[in-house]
Amino acid sequence: MLRPYRQLAGVPHLVSLLLWSMIGRVHLTGTPLALSFLVAGWTGSYALAGVVGGALTLGLGVAGPLRGRAADRAPASKLLLVTGGLYATGIGVLGLLPSVLPRGAWPVAVLVAFLTGLCTPPVTQLTRASYPRMAKGAAQQAVYTVEASLQEFMYIVGPMMAAVLVAFASPRTAIWVCGVLALAGTLGFLFALRRAGLDEPVPASGSHSGRSLLAESGLVKALVVATATVMSLVTIDMVIIAWARDLGQPAMAGVLTAVWGVGSVLGGLVVGGFRGEPRFALRIGLMAAGIAALIPVLPPVMTPSSPWLIGGVLLVGGLAIAPAIAANNARIGGLAPNGRKAEAFGWMSMATTAGAAMALPTAGWLLDHVGPAAAAGSAALAGVIGTLLALRVPHGTHEVAEAETSA
Repeated sequence: MLRPYRQLAGVPHLVSLLLWSMIGRVHLTGTPLALSFLVAGWTGSYALAGVVGGALTLGLGVAGPLRGRAADRAPASKLLLVTGGLYATGIGVLGLLPSVLPRGAWPVAVLVAFLTGLCTPPVTQLTRASYPRMAKGAAQQAVYTVEASLQEFMYIVGPMMAAVLVAFASPRTAIWVCGVLALAGTLGFLFALRRAGLDEPVPASGSHSGRSLLAESGLVKALVVATATVMSLVTIDMVIIAWARDLGQPAMAGVLTAVWGVGSVLGGLVVGGFRGEPRFALRIGLMAAGIAALIPVLPPVMTPSSPWLIGGVLLVGGLAIAPAIAANNARIGGLAPNGRKAEAFGWMSMATTAGAAMALPTAGWLLDHVGPAAAAGSAALAGVIGTLLALRVPHGTHEVAEAETSA
């Protein structure tokens, strides 16, 4: 089982690239929390904090395909330098606004947040697009799984870091630290790409160089699976927060979310050592089953509900999350034409943003009018839909040329 990991360790520059990509992404998980506290303290409204945070996320999702296309057509270093600088500047401005503008000027923060989101450095897209150029076979599958596991770990580290900075310093300090991490991580990732010889893009495949990637039916299906997956996961995040709040123990939400994340990390690291092509639909189906297992342990089905029981279900169900995400990423990477893989992952960014935007209002309504079990049911339904779609997603057909793989 450890053989793929030994193969990964033997791929030149891969470990460095992966670690710097995580540093370049940790800000994405901490910034929303820091920004929420900053804007809520400025305006006195969590609703307005949500609007500003939503504008940042919207900008990130909308520009995903454009950033990915730019990464496929120009040296990565130029794009990373420009976006990293603009993004850090935008975060710096957001931190200053409460000090220089009255609370009634909150629409300015919405505009700045949206523009900042548009300039998010495409570290995620470039990282995933580089894997087919560096590894093949079991090693390539393993690196997608390791990345998914580490990303889950970032969802624990980022918010925790931001919360500590908010508590012991200030929301402004927290958001500025996120901006510094974004810039430092982007620059470190830039140099890691250069050392690996991956700065220059791969030439696009002839028949796929001009037409839209959305004309690739298999790729579109894989993107919709990603949408369904995110709908499931963000709904459960909201369920955990709402359940803990109703219990009068909001800190319990952080504990349960961490337990869920630990399960995902463990599952990803174990499954990453498996050999052979991942069974895509099975992995999505197991994730949906883990989510469905929450329904009978949540109110109003079980009242009162037990934090220990919910935590146990989350730990076991979480084992399937990173493997499912990794299989989805690998399938998108395989289906995307050569020279357009970063763009494909940019479309994935938009698809997942859309998934969150669609899921949260529905989950909120179900939480208000029925209860956490019903919202968990909607998450499980999204997972089932994703599983059925995954059955129809073909295997990857586009491979990077041998010369590029050995670069």
